[in-house]
Amino acid sequence: MTPTSRALIAGAAGASALNAVTYLDMAVRARPASSAGEDSAARLADLAHVDLGDQQTGENRKSGLGPLLGYATSVAAAGVYAAAGGRRLPTAVSALALTGLAMIASNAPMTALKITDPRSWSAADWVTDLVPHLAYGAVTAVALKALR
Repeated sequence: MTPTSRALIAGAAGASALNAVTYLDMAVRARPASSAGEDSAARLADLAHVDLGDQQTGENRKSGLGPLLGYATSVAAAGVYAAAGGRRLPTAVSALALTGLAMIASNAPMTALKITDPRSWSAADWVTDLVPHLAYGAVTAVALKALR
């Protein structure tokens, strides 16, 4: 198995953990889903001059594209981390580094697209973002180590 395929698998496992923790939080706190992924997909489509279709079709496409952006970010973060040699670090250090990398990789583009502004987030908002990313970092780090 190549280092790239290991990183792809680890990133996908991390994305699954992030989604599971997010959905658990939504179920426990009865909070609505975030529209950030869909909003990002719409903004990127606008910037690229891509028509997503009429209202219904466009909403459906955004509903699919938003989560796909999340998976792409998760897999890319693991790939970049592994390519940079991070997989050689202790698992706990890798988990924290991957957590930070994933948060930056997801929030920086959304901030640049003016979908969100982390400077305006409350402490609860930060925890809501941090906890699923910690799950991502931990699972991705463990998977990278296990796949070596």
